[in-house]
Amino acid sequence: MTTLGAIFLPQNPPERLRQIARAADQAGLEELWLWEDCFLNGGIAAASAALAWTENLKVGVGIIPVPFRNVALAAMEIATLHRLFGDRAMVGIGHGVQDWMGQVGARAASPMTLLREYASALRQLLRGETVTTKGSYVNLDGVRLDWPPAATPELLFGATGPKTLRLAGELGDGTILTGGTSPDGVRAARRQIGADPHRIVVFLPMAPGPGGAERLAEQQRRYGTDDPGVAGEPAAIADGIRRWTDAGADTVVLQPTVDEPDPEKFVRFIAEEIRPLVG
Repeated sequence: MTTLGAIFLPQNPPERLRQIARAADQAGLEELWLWEDCFLNGGIAAASAALAWTENLKVGVGIIPVPFRNVALAAMEIATLHRLFGDRAMVGIGHGVQDWMGQVGARAASPMTLLREYASALRQLLRGETVTTKGSYVNLDGVRLDWPPAATPELLFGATGPKTLRLAGELGDGTILTGGTSPDGVRAARRQIGADPHRIVVFLPMAPGPGGAERLAEQQRRYGTDDPGVAGEPAAIADGIRRWTDAGADTVVLQPTVDEPDPEKFVRFIAEEIRPLVG
């Protein structure tokens, strides 16, 4: 069965998260995803708060940019989330936006080398292993978590290009595809990833209700993409979602427009109106 989720956009102030997370949890939404876009909300802090405010909701961070954090610190934070909240916590890793990484002095000469070294070390640390490694970017000397997770968490990669998709298939359990990925893009990503089982999470822009299609089209024009997303009434949105699930998406996370007038209503709409229509 397809998993449905929603995105809490970081353009919302952090103090809005509590109400939106609770609305999602009370409505029975399966997943709420956060972004760690520069220089907005911190993903780990926000995820921890959202998980503490809810009972059943899974909360994902898609993604944390690996140049931002030492891998041992990332392992400590992910392990802590899983010790506190179990598999309700989900954290994806990725290159980050290279211009932003340059702004903070963390841009890697070889993002692929960094991601490979980082993912390999992160996986070992989260398994509770003692890790010693000397790479181009990741250097650890006998590092072991005192409080590793009870079970190794799912490792998700944010990926777009073919090299990163292949790396995700090699080292990851799942891949997060950004909003604007078409159904054909999902199929192409599946081919590049080449692993099975492997969870595909896709972010899909959505604007519900009368005027939704126009509002979404205007946003997409502003951001320079011709992807139509899904919009309108529940049946039309559910039909649209099936285009992505038929292409191979396991989880569809619906992304509101930046000018979404009622984020709490948005998450309830997905859980109460769309969920019953999507298998």
